[in-house]
Amino acid sequence: MFSSPFPEENDHAQTSTITLSDETGRTLECYIERSLSVDEQEFVLLLPVDSPIEIFAWQGEDEEEEAILVDDDAVIERIFSTAQAVLAEQNLILKHTAYALTVEGELPPAEESELFTLEIEDEEADLEPEQLQLLTSFYFEDQEYAIYTPLDPLLFFARISKTGQPVLLSPEEFREVQPLLEEHLFNEVE
Repeated sequence: MFSSPFPEENDHAQTSTITLSDETGRTLECYIERSLSVDEQEFVLLLPVDSPIEIFAWQGEDEEEEAILVDDDAVIERIFSTAQAVLAEQNLILKHTAYALTVEGELPPAEESELFTLEIEDEEADLEPEQLQLLTSFYFEDQEYAIYTPLDPLLFFARISKTGQPVLLSPEEFREVQPLLEEHLFNEVE
């Protein structure tokens, strides 16, 4: 998964789609943003059709309050129906898709007061803070949760297998082919 500055307001009416699958059998329908061939291998840059969301649990008190990303499948399964119900109040349909939770429907316009900046602490990677838009919050078993959507689009890089199926690149694979992909993208722009 990679964030990118590409605008989300792209017109996808003429864009083809492809489906990513994870090891559990869940799927994620994606637009093909870019397709390029490098050394007889086809690579695709993918943007999910539906908007990705992240669920955070708020821990602590007042100034010490901290948002903790909920990424444990067992916790997600327990709170899923409640999250689904509060999102439905905004005409959004929560989906448990591959690689990311997503919502189908029109997101509300972003308001400055509803934005949250997530500082990502990773010693190895020089990552920019991620800006998120609050969609809603709810309580489940006395725990406060908040549902956010990233302002930057969530992008996936995949290679097309010999059977025509997209295979998501691991971070290591992406680092290996990144210089070649950037070179080809740069050559296309010229």
